[in-house]
Amino acid sequence: MSPDTPDPQQWTPTHGQPYRPTAYRPERMPRHESLARAAALRARMDERRTVRHFSTDPVPEQVVRDAIACAATAPSGAHQQPWTFVLVKDPAVRGRIRAAAEQEEELSYDGRLGDEWLAALRPLGTDAVKTHLTDAPALIVVFQQRYWLGPDGTKHKHYYVDESVGIAVGMLLSALHLSGLAALIHTPSPMRFLSHVLDRPANEKAFAVIPVGYPADDCEVPDLVRKSLDQVMVEV
Repeated sequence: MSPDTPDPQQWTPTHGQPYRPTAYRPERMPRHESLARAAALRARMDERRTVRHFSTDPVPEQVVRDAIACAATAPSGAHQQPWTFVLVKDPAVRGRIRAAAEQEEELSYDGRLGDEWLAALRPLGTDAVKTHLTDAPALIVVFQQRYWLGPDGTKHKHYYVDESVGIAVGMLLSALHLSGLAALIHTPSPMRFLSHVLDRPANEKAFAVIPVGYPADDCEVPDLVRKSLDQVMVEV
């Protein structure tokens, strides 16, 4: 295929196009295999922890790219896929992000968050110092696209943007964990500085910063207990 030939698999907006179904006939997994996989996945995901102390050792970049590709398979409102994942490897850019994030975090911890929110954070041992933003060898900054532009510059609304991007981020965290990497969801507030530092277009709004790497040799995490299944699930 020449560079000038459109890729038939390249996504373009489907706004206003007719419904064109295609067959979907995945092979049904045997019951015993399904049970075994579900149990193994449950155990593996229960090992996932949010990490704030990262090693500076590099990680395989293709693993991170594949995890982002997994996240991009998430369901989205009207299949509009309203997300952009910015992979930040440049140490200088990560340093700028950390400096700006810590400036906002200092204001938050000095009172902007409020006493109730600060009390909720206390068992996690967090503070305004965000070494993970420069120690982790990669950051994934996730942006949500509030709208898209047609060929004539007309704005078109995306639908269920928060829900769609939230699902994609959950799938990203799962993919990273199952690939042997650690991650953290960081949401400095406000996050407008990320659009400036990363030169993102006006239709994109920062959703989360995700440091990615290996846990440091002396990594510690809060001694927490997850809710049990009967505390989070209701059967009717």
